Amino acid sequence: MKLRKVVGVAALLPLLFTSGSGPAAAHEIPPNVAVQAYLNPEGETLRVLIRVPLAAMRDMDLPLRGPGYLNIDEAESHLRDAAELWLGGYMWIYEDDRLLEDYRVAAARVSIPADQSFLSYEQALANTLGPPISDDIDLVWNQALLDVLLEYPITSENSAFSIESGLAHLGIRTNSTFRFLPPGGAERVYQFVGDPGLVRLDPRWHQAALSFVALGFEHILQGLDHLLFIFCLVIPFRRLRPLLAVVTSFTVAHSITLIAAAFGLVPNALWFPPLIETLIALSIVYMAFENIVGANLQRRWIVAFGFGLVHGFGFSFLLTESLQFAGSHLMTSLLAFNVGVELGQILVVLLAIPVLALLFRRVVAERIGTILLSALVAHTAWHWMLDRGSSLSEYDFAWPVLDASLAVSAMRWGMLALIIFGIGWGLSELVGRLVRADPGSESQRVQDGHRPAHSRVAQ
Repeated sequence: MKLRKVVGVAALLPLLFTSGSGPAAAHEIPPNVAVQAYLNPEGETLRVLIRVPLAAMRDMDLPLRGPGYLNIDEAESHLRDAAELWLGGYMWIYEDDRLLEDYRVAAARVSIPADQSFLSYEQALANTLGPPISDDIDLVWNQALLDVLLEYPITSENSAFSIESGLAHLGIRTNSTFRFLPPGGAERVYQFVGDPGLVRLDPRWHQAALSFVALGFEHILQGLDHLLFIFCLVIPFRRLRPLLAVVTSFTVAHSITLIAAAFGLVPNALWFPPLIETLIALSIVYMAFENIVGANLQRRWIVAFGFGLVHGFGFSFLLTESLQFAGSHLMTSLLAFNVGVELGQILVVLLAIPVLALLFRRVVAERIGTILLSALVAHTAWHWMLDRGSSLSEYDFAWPVLDASLAVSAMRWGMLALIIFGIGWGLSELVGRLVRADPGSESQRVQDGHRPAHSRVAQ
């Protein structure tokens, strides 16, 4: 892989240091680059069609004429060299996890900025294989589009393909749209900014599940607001059984709204994401203040369930961009993401319990420590809430139009509300059993100010 890139650079060194019929292309990195690509396995050949701005092919001595017009008749060999150096050398395609190292630049040509041939694969292929545009066209070199056809020999068109794109080097911000055309299947579109890592174009269910478990695990560990919320849950209840009840209610709740969002049961208004972010900060503030005044296990799981519904929408904002990598395994990926989030939460809980126990045993009294830690969390979340609320206030809220689509949406939200109510009722039974079975529940109630009747009589 690296050898191929080195060979390509070495082959182009003479071109980089020789003068052509015009000035060399600018060395500046374009601020924004749009990449369009089609990947189509046909028989024993994988065809990859790519369109990029010619300006992204830096350090190339392109043949120019006049004030900077591209000399189209003399440009073909330079275009092929650019395709080899800047495109083919920065894409790694796998067939059944085997790297396809051999490819050829089957065609390379320039198109005018207004060309619309890449709206479909057939038009793009015909345009790229067609004759070059007339040299009489005064086409400024840094406004031209470069269309390239790469061909990879493959074993079968029905193999499992994946791609690792390194095309982010073409610009400061590179937006890529890859369209995979599986034989006999629907076109799959992948859109990403920068380099997304390995993308499986047609993942198996277990591959999608593993990748989304990892995504959920990473997300919960990188989301400071979610971590602080879980930390607030742990501070007053450090026994495993009560924590299991509270964390389970939070997980079930955010799973409901996450799945609902994936199926489109969320408002598409611009103000909705900042509203959710503001409510997430508010949930942390509330939990922290509840810890300060005295948390109650019977009430805590209900609050965790309610705020879990809000956090689920927060998770969905990230997941919306990632679901394109699920292939045809949408529900599997959603459940796997929730499993990853749950694993991350369990890790946080298991780490927090001994740390808090040691802190309250050796450093500060439990009640004072609970107040100090919760106050620190509340202070941080309070500023988040004010900042996010300020951003939310900049959006214009418009009441929905009373029409048939609103009625359909209301019915869907009503069904979702019934599901939430049913699951909440089931959780109440589960939490009740866990609390009754917890040997420390009575002592915890005493700590919360609910002294048993026989203690009051004794007094």
